[in-house]
Amino acid sequence: MSEQHDEQTSYRVVLNDEEQYSIWWTSRTLPDGWHAEGTEGTREQCLTRINELWTDLRPLSLRRRMNTTTTAA
Repeated sequence: MSEQHDEQTSYRVVLNDEEQYSIWWTSRTLPDGWHAEGTEGTREQCLTRINELWTDLRPLSLRRRMNTTTTAA
């Protein structure tokens, strides 16, 4: 069964433990490992919010590792 998504579809901004962002339909259960950021709205609104939040595309574990290496040097 395929679900149709259009301008009326409501989305939410989600992120995982590595602080990687995505959007997900509000009508569907989030996949394991992802949780809601708090923003819901149109696809465009959610993508705009992600652009505001996700300024460093490196996964959290890489940023931490690079920060530790830089601090130890």
